[in-house]
Amino acid sequence: MKRMSTPQLLMIEDDARLAQMVGEYLTQSGFLFTHAGDGASGLEQLQQHAPDLVILDLMLPDTDGLEICRRIRSLPAPASKVSVLMLTAKGDPMDRIIGLEIGADDYLPKPVNPRELLARIRSVLRRVQPAAGAPHAEGGEIAFGPFHLDLGRRELSRDGEPLKLTSGEFAVLSVLLRHPRQPLSRDRLMSLARGREHEAFERSIDVSIARLRKLLEADPRVPRLLQTVWGVGYVYVPPGESA
Repeated sequence: MKRMSTPQLLMIEDDARLAQMVGEYLTQSGFLFTHAGDGASGLEQLQQHAPDLVILDLMLPDTDGLEICRRIRSLPAPASKVSVLMLTAKGDPMDRIIGLEIGADDYLPKPVNPRELLARIRSVLRRVQPAAGAPHAEGGEIAFGPFHLDLGRRELSRDGEPLKLTSGEFAVLSVLLRHPRQPLSRDRLMSLARGREHEAFERSIDVSIARLRKLLEADPRVPRLLQTVWGVGYVYVPPGESA
């Protein structure tokens, strides 16, 4: 993703009044803001203007936000790497879990509190564009087995072939790799990976781990690298070492 002094946001939301309110608040907070009223025009604007983050409503007039998120992640880079914050009006937590599973970086239930939305946006953007002096900004690369995690470019590859990661998955993986053999609770993982801007959604860590296992493990059902420590959380075990 590009680095900008003024981050650009795209909101895909059919509620024009909500979009206007959010847009005014975020503009006053120092962001560039654009709005699309449906999924099709949102995807068009995404590819034309390359925003830093998309605020994506789950319910849209022409399709649903989950399908739009799938389409975003299937686009060629760099469009596919845009951060996605999903707005969920439904009470069923499965909508949030599915959103995370298909590549959303975070979620926020409606009705939207503008101050909380601002905090979530800043949190996601920090994971993608870390502040100077932060560990990821120093660069470096972690090699484990056939995999390489480039901390500066925030990219994962296997035998030189790039693998797709959301910013949340990168944050969780980088924390685990930088704490080998140290069991970390979900709360500790959330704190190290995402900060304390909002209450930890414990299930989101489980979803990130499940997606990472599909990328990294020979058999995700019997993980060797990212292991579960029952009653505690998760631990990274370097290749060739026993649990």
